[in-house]
Amino acid sequence: MSAESPAADYSGSENQRLSETRSIDYIPLRERHGHPFSQFTLWFGGNLQITAIVTGALAVVLGGDVVWSLVGLLVGQIIGAAIMSLHAIQGPRLGLPQMITSRMQFGVYGAVIPLVLVCIMYVGFSASGTVLAGQALAKLINVSNATGMVLFSAIIVVIAVLGYRVIHKLGKVASVIGVLAFAYLFITLLSTHDLSAVWQNQHFTIANFLLAVSLSSSWQIAFCPYVSDYSRYLPANVSANKLFSSVFFGTVLGTQASMTLGVIVAAIAGKAFSGNEVGYIVGLGSSATMAMVIYFAICFGKITFTTLNAYGSFMSLTTIVSGFRQQTSLSRGGRILFVVLMVTIACIIALISEPAFLKSFTHFLLFLLAFFVPWSAISLTDFYLITKGRVDIPALSQPDGRYGRWNWVGIVVYCLGVWVQLPFIDNPLHHGSLTWVFAGNDVSWIIGWFVTALLWLAARRWDRRGTLERSIHPAE
Repeated sequence: MSAESPAADYSGSENQRLSETRSIDYIPLRERHGHPFSQFTLWFGGNLQITAIVTGALAVVLGGDVVWSLVGLLVGQIIGAAIMSLHAIQGPRLGLPQMITSRMQFGVYGAVIPLVLVCIMYVGFSASGTVLAGQALAKLINVSNATGMVLFSAIIVVIAVLGYRVIHKLGKVASVIGVLAFAYLFITLLSTHDLSAVWQNQHFTIANFLLAVSLSSSWQIAFCPYVSDYSRYLPANVSANKLFSSVFFGTVLGTQASMTLGVIVAAIAGKAFSGNEVGYIVGLGSSATMAMVIYFAICFGKITFTTLNAYGSFMSLTTIVSGFRQQTSLSRGGRILFVVLMVTIACIIALISEPAFLKSFTHFLLFLLAFFVPWSAISLTDFYLITKGRVDIPALSQPDGRYGRWNWVGIVVYCLGVWVQLPFIDNPLHHGSLTWVFAGNDVSWIIGWFVTALLWLAARRWDRRGTLERSIHPAE
């Protein structure tokens, strides 16, 4: 984790505005500020929320036991969070949002390919969060679920428009609220239910274990396309080890706590959980007052997480448009328009998919891996092993510059990375022809990551980007 970092002079005053003024443009050194611990609170608080609980519960709902589901989920957290944390280091080193750096590997126009897929991911996660938070908000203020979803979406628009600083502040508050709510729920579970039978029900199968690993690793890898959007304001020479540790432990601890609760609740509830996820969890509150408190905690936790997705979708959509228009920033009016557009689409999907939410979300989450694993492998291999973190930042907005319009080498390697996984994918959306090789167990994402990384290293002989002695930064 020793990618080159530029020297910096941090004597400039910190921008204290509540609303963010920058979009996808480079963050000048004089505007850098903060400490790696802010990343811990952001990802810890952001993962103490209902969608993570439901994701953990899926390991049991789909046939796993409690003990081996928890072990599999933890293994997946560690693998996925390590990859995610390596992406986080790119933020302060480059001072750029995550996905705009894909122009280095795919070309200024070619980066649209992974960006479109990222936008689809953001919309999917935002829709899932809107379903669950809308249900909670509806109970909290006594309105219909549909009204709750619309109101929740309106809140997300406001916060996403304000931007980076507000999102970080929410992450800190969400950490406190999440810890208190989860502590209460765990204590209630232990004091009102006999969990001995749950722990004794152990039936290890490699298929269910790998399913748990895939669920949690896909959860973490799904953060990779935007994790550096929130670390790019840190000083350029921030310690890579401290930043890695802050992101890694924040996201692992927060997600594992949520998924552990989901596993236990699903094991106790049995068939009563599916279709009544929010209601069953809130029912653990044991009193009307505490139920309202838990509903509030669910809503607040989802505000942080869904705002991350709305903000990320705005950044990705802006990157797509700016690539063709050769812009490096976006007006405030454009920012509002893009955020409203993405949140509205997510809200519509949420309203339509609510009746079959759990099934739809499961398929969506697992299939995401096939498309983001090869992108992650290319990005990290290029940053740490080939370019050593050195980038021509002005050229990222110049179609006729160093990185060109379309980098067909990168595009072909990415497509091969997706293609090589297809025969080994085994889920309801796609059943590969070679899943029998691993006894029907889906290990496609592991194959895809390493094969793509090796292909990208082998493709260096066709690299026409040239080498840089150091990064080229815009004039500040």
